[in-house]
Amino acid sequence: MEEESQLSATTSRIIPLALPKGTEKVCELCQRRAKLQCNKCRVTFYCDAEHQQADWVGIHGRICQLLIPIRSTTLYSLQGAEHLEMQLKKTELIEICRLEAQRKLSERKHYEALPAAQFCLRCSTDVHGPCTVQVVPAYLLLAEANMGLGNLGLVAELLSQVEWVVLKSPDCGHTLHRQLHRSLGLLHTVTGNLEAALFNFANDIYFASEEYGPESTVTCQGYFLMANVFAKQGKMTITHSLYSTVK
Repeated sequence: MEEESQLSATTSRIIPLALPKGTEKVCELCQRRAKLQCNKCRVTFYCDAEHQQADWVGIHGRICQLLIPIRSTTLYSLQGAEHLEMQLKKTELIEICRLEAQRKLSERKHYEALPAAQFCLRCSTDVHGPCTVQVVPAYLLLAEANMGLGNLGLVAELLSQVEWVVLKSPDCGHTLHRQLHRSLGLLHTVTGNLEAALFNFANDIYFASEEYGPESTVTCQGYFLMANVFAKQGKMTITHSLYSTVK
C-alpha cells in the first residue's frame, strides 16, 4: 500500500486547457489518450494509474529526469553540435533500457521488462531509423518479453520484422543471426512446429559456434534446446546424445 501511495503521488491529472491548442497527449505504454502525467518530469503521460505504475517499476523510475531535456526540445529546432548531443543522450537511454530489460528478463519478470523493451525500441528507431540492424536487439527484447507473457501472435510479428531486417543486411553479425534463430526456435517449440524449431536451433548452434566456439556455454544452450525438441518427438536416443554433449 505504501509503494502504491508513493507511485500515485508522482502523477496528476492533465488539464486539457493547459495544453497548446491542437495537441493531445498519449499513454507511454499503449498510445491511447492520456489522462495523467508524471509529476516528476512532466513530459511523460499515461491513460491510467495502472500503466503509470507499470512504467515506473519497469523503466521510468530509472530514466525519469533524463527524459526532460529530450522531450522538452524537438530535434528539428536543434542544429549542429546540439543535435549531436541530443542523439548521444538518446543513445545513452537506449543502453540503459536495454540493460534494464535484459536484467528483468533474466529474472523472468516479463511484464516488468515490457516498458524498458518498448522504450528501447522507440528510442532506437528515433536514432537509427525503423529498418536498420541497430533496432534488432530492441525487437528481440520485446519479443522475449511477450513470449514470456504468452503473446505469441505479437511475438511472430516482431520476429518477422527482425527476420526481414537481418536478411536484407549482409553485414549483420553472427550474434544477431544466432539470437534471431534461437527466438524463432523457441516460438516454434511453443506453437508445436517442431521441425521448424529444430531447423532454427541448428542455425542457432552454427552461429554460436562461429562467434563463441563450439564449447561455449552459449553454444551448449542451443544443444540443450534442440535436445528438448527431440524429446518432445520421442527420439530419446538423439536426446540423450545431445544432453551428453551439453555435459
